[in-house]
Amino acid sequence: MTASEPEPANSPATQLRDYRIAAGELDRFVAEWRSHLAPLRRASGFEIAGAWTVPDQDRFVWLLVHPDGWDAFEAADARYFASPERRGFEPDPARLIEEQRNVRLEEVDIG
Repeated sequence: MTASEPEPANSPATQLRDYRIAAGELDRFVAEWRSHLAPLRRASGFEIAGAWTVPDQDRFVWLLVHPDGWDAFEAADARYFASPERRGFEPDPARLIEEQRNVRLEEVDIG
């Protein structure tokens, strides 16, 4: 696959999620993400390829993957946000996110 070729339909969909968390709340966010968001994402058909913090920038960065491609990713994402479990998070960890950036990643063949 070259850079100009589209990904195959059955290729996993990977999204980079980069959050700036409210100052002083990174540890709280990570704890709530770990106990609430991550398990529900997995139950919704997603995989989490990794998660990292950038403490001196109050950032939380993670890779969200759906093994069945972008159409499945988008459908599962909509179901995730519409689910009673997600709507019922109290407190909602998203309250701690001040800025969010989600980026679709395309795999590069490294030969």
